[in-house]
Amino acid sequence: MSITFDLIRGHTDAIILSYLFEGDSYSYQINKDILNATDGQFELKEATLYTAFRRLEQGGMITSYWGNENVGARRRYYRITEDGREAYASYKREWEYSKKILDKLIK
Repeated sequence: MSITFDLIRGHTDAIILSYLFEGDSYSYQINKDILNATDGQFELKEATLYTAFRRLEQGGMITSYWGNENVGARRRYYRITEDGREAYASYKREWEYSKKILDKLIK
């Protein structure tokens, strides 16, 4: 069984923030980590990922900077801000509450 995008759609920001909560990263690595965490069952589309990064950065939840790679393409790294940490905590509480309600409704 695969995870449907509709189920995950409203949680893209929370997912990205959860990975950045662990440390700075770049889009390809985050998507690879998501794919690994879900045993290959889910990955974010590149357009979805970049739209979310733009939205999070404009909202002050993340900042970005260019890495100094000596080999290969230059990467844009993302870092969670204090506002992003607070938003992530709020998203996580909302998810836990929603999960509790869904568990009661879907038996």
